[in-house]
Amino acid sequence: MERRNFLRVAVVGTAAAAFGGANWREAFAAGAQPGPSPYGPLQAVNSSGLMLPAKFTSRVIARTGQKVAGTSYTWHPAPDGGACFKDGTGWIYVSNSEVPSTGGASAVKFNAQGTITSAYRTLSNTNVNCAGGATPWNTWLSCEEVDRGYVYETDPWGVKAAVRHPAMGRFKHEACAADPVRKVIYLTEDVSDGCLYRFKPTTWGDLRSGTLEVMTGSNSQTSGTVGWARVPDPDGSPTATRNQVSGAKRFNGGEGCYYADDTCWFTTKGDGRVWAYNATNSTISLTYDDSLVTGAPAPLTGVDNVTRSSGGDLFVAEDGGNMEICIITPQGVVAPFLRVPGQSSSEITGPAFSPDGSRLYFSSQRGTAGNVNGGITYEVTGPFRR
Repeated sequence: MERRNFLRVAVVGTAAAAFGGANWREAFAAGAQPGPSPYGPLQAVNSSGLMLPAKFTSRVIARTGQKVAGTSYTWHPAPDGGACFKDGTGWIYVSNSEVPSTGGASAVKFNAQGTITSAYRTLSNTNVNCAGGATPWNTWLSCEEVDRGYVYETDPWGVKAAVRHPAMGRFKHEACAADPVRKVIYLTEDVSDGCLYRFKPTTWGDLRSGTLEVMTGSNSQTSGTVGWARVPDPDGSPTATRNQVSGAKRFNGGEGCYYADDTCWFTTKGDGRVWAYNATNSTISLTYDDSLVTGAPAPLTGVDNVTRSSGGDLFVAEDGGNMEICIITPQGVVAPFLRVPGQSSSEITGPAFSPDGSRLYFSSQRGTAGNVNGGITYEVTGPFRR
């Protein structure tokens, strides 16, 4: 068998297992390969500047340097990672700002009809806040993507002061995801020889103290059992956290991270991969690898932030590529869901679904201007699979 096809077979099998449940047989048959989107082809550019499937609509909810509609709040530069939180009959979308010194995070609040009711700051004067993750106790973890950066726990309602959590490790943070079953937080590291970590708080719901662990395993391993080992010094000085444990498994540019159904999905942009960590049996597998796409150009490149719909589809944002958000279905089909044309100097960030799953939020970090002051934050509404 040709090596490329042999590797594809290996990826197909392990990607299938990562989705689990009743869909694993279909995923094994299809693999993470290009195919027709369940939403159909992309339509012509709409009035918001997006290409969407039929029956979907969109609007711009915020632009960097401009007042958020209906509020007196000026939207932040370089919008990045984000998440949604239920707020009575409405919801809140929180977004990071990936700029030095003044980074932080902001929030937009919506009522039950989707009308913007307020916008405000939730974190100020932090450094290059890239991605992060929501907690089960309704806080937003905002991560600094700098050497020896911190994780900040913030209040989406903007009432409680943000709290810095050095126990979660000081390294070049990207994203994190909470696993309420094992009571840990997974964390990615955005360097070419980075690691995947998990933080085990002393008390679940209180991140002020706990144990930081790093995944262990062979660097050539793309599937199979992995381990975890304690990081002796989460402060990361003088030795970086990723270099403290012999046998720590390396990942090429850790990016997005999302947990659901006993699985932590995370992306590595340096090699175009979407990984799945099966937390039940401590195994990893490849859900997608752009170098192993066969028979067609890879529909998904520059993998970055990731989220998941209530229907089980992964939504993966591109940094580069065609400026698309692509889906990976439980049946292993990879296809574009939306495209942002004319913004090739930007990247797509912060995909997150409203609590009822009917709206998808995301940003073009640098917009048509191609710089941190050109950010545009969008809302897409339509018949998402449930």
